Amino acid sequence: MVHIPAKQQVRWRPRVRRRPRFRWQPRHKIASAGKPEELEQNITCMDASFYKAAAEGKIEVFNNYQEPDLASHKTPNHDNVLHVNLATHELAAWFSNGILSSTRSLPKLYFFIFLFLWFFIIKKKSEKRSNLIGQILNKCPSLLLQTNAKGQTPLHVAAMNGHSAIVKLLIKSCAKARDGDLEMLEMGQVNAVREMLRITDQESNTALHLAVKYGDVEMVKELLEHEDPDFQYSANNNQETPLYLAAKRGDTGMLSILLEISNSTGHGGPHSRTALHAAAMAGDIAEATTIILKKNRNLIKKRDEDGHTPLHYAAHLGCISVVEELLKTDVSAAYIGDRKLGMTPLLMAARQGYLGTVRKILFYCPDCCDKVDKRGLSLLHYLAFRDSPHFLFIPGGTKPEYGSLRNLRNLEGDIGFTPDKVSDFIRHEQPFTADLREKPIEDMLKAIAREKVAEFPVLPFHLRTVSAESLEKSRDTNLVVAALIATVAFAAGITVPGGFKGEKGLEEGTPILIHEIAFKAFVVTNALAFIFSICALAIHFGVNDLLLSRIPFWITDITLYQTRSASNLLSRAITVTVIAFSTGSYVVLKPSHGLAIASCFICPAVYFCYYIEVFIAWVKMDL
Repeated sequence: MVHIPAKQQVRWRPRVRRRPRFRWQPRHKIASAGKPEELEQNITCMDASFYKAAAEGKIEVFNNYQEPDLASHKTPNHDNVLHVNLATHELAAWFSNGILSSTRSLPKLYFFIFLFLWFFIIKKKSEKRSNLIGQILNKCPSLLLQTNAKGQTPLHVAAMNGHSAIVKLLIKSCAKARDGDLEMLEMGQVNAVREMLRITDQESNTALHLAVKYGDVEMVKELLEHEDPDFQYSANNNQETPLYLAAKRGDTGMLSILLEISNSTGHGGPHSRTALHAAAMAGDIAEATTIILKKNRNLIKKRDEDGHTPLHYAAHLGCISVVEELLKTDVSAAYIGDRKLGMTPLLMAARQGYLGTVRKILFYCPDCCDKVDKRGLSLLHYLAFRDSPHFLFIPGGTKPEYGSLRNLRNLEGDIGFTPDKVSDFIRHEQPFTADLREKPIEDMLKAIAREKVAEFPVLPFHLRTVSAESLEKSRDTNLVVAALIATVAFAAGITVPGGFKGEKGLEEGTPILIHEIAFKAFVVTNALAFIFSICALAIHFGVNDLLLSRIPFWITDITLYQTRSASNLLSRAITVTVIAFSTGSYVVLKPSHGLAIASCFICPAVYFCYYIEVFIAWVKMDL
């Protein structure tokens, strides 16, 4: 046996498995789709006091900071100090820029308003911000071209928030112009400025895109003055050029500046549309259309991917002045049909029920009414769909100036009905023949109601859903109410509040309260209630029935007319009856001040309760 010295003897100890030491590492999050989601690294944040000072423009906070510190302070969106300050939108600046944009077409008024706003609003509000931006850029010029998470420079943010004076300051800082002189720049300085102006954000917007989008005319002018007139501005991710954005706004001042200063402004837009399409879609602003046509007359017949010309959009939206301006330029655009249905601008205007636009198109090109769409529907069909029988479509004949429409009266189209029969179906619940009860017309109306021109839908059709039986019930109810109001008004007129004078003499039988103002108001309102109710009764009894009893297919129209007219008269009769009761109660209860005052609240209380009930019913219907 080998002897082991005591020092060398090792006592047995149980082995304990120690947990290995791991260095903490960020774990990947598992997305809902099962793929690991990368954990965001280098999250930045800005000190609260620093952020508030930047937003509020407190320059004294930044006096102790130098370039490295100013450049390192960023928000999670990677906004630097300039981004934060310029993102604070001034209401005064926005208001003044809006006024200047809307009055630019009136030079004298524009000049006066500009001077007033400059001295009292713009100059005062922008000086403090300009001082802050200028001092920060002197300490840290690198902030000028820094971009945030959206790819926006401080110039983008200034353009978005209407800071015209700051835009000029940023351009000066970029050019490093001495004494603020931007007219005597060297070529290197000019190239530096243009490079900054052409920086695009993640949506491919330059500062000019944003200035046009937010409607700042002065800023657009400032940006274009330092750009190459022959530079072609590209479209953003929405395929919108600066000119297209200005036309989309219908801003005539903006359009004038863009077309005057820039020689190569792109007219293109999304879906193969042009700036003239956008101007036609902006509303009834003929001046915007005129400005674009003076620059490029050929745009009038340009078609988008759906085959729509600017005249199609103007006719669909009912912009009469724009339609007239386009037709004055080239009437041949009125004969172009779209790709899907072959609809001309005339048919689109009739489909919407814009009779004034239809008149205008027929005035410049009356023979375009001969064209029908791919469904075989003519101008008369669409007018009949809109229940416009008194315009062009007259039973038994047409106006002489629209003689070419006679050929369209026998066209049936895909629905298999002539315009006369369609009109009868729309106007009357009980038409001539049984075949009109079939569904082709209703199906066609539903299909037309689902159609759109770009993002603008077709106006809904108002079809009659009231049956003759329900109209008769409403008529009977109106008769009862009218008779009741007439009876009460007659009785109140004979037995007036306060009674009559019984003394013999000239004033015998006259009302005692005849000189009271409230009594006079009672007499007038009570008389009106009696007149309205009697008129409602007269409408129901024999006036129109006697005249039109031999025209059976107008019976529903007569009943509907009677019911609506009587309902309108009865609503007025009820109103003046409540007023008559209130004034009558007041004149009788006048000696008691409390009761007299309470009687004054009768009329407001009635209508308050009525509107409360209407509101509750509306809420229940919504739920």
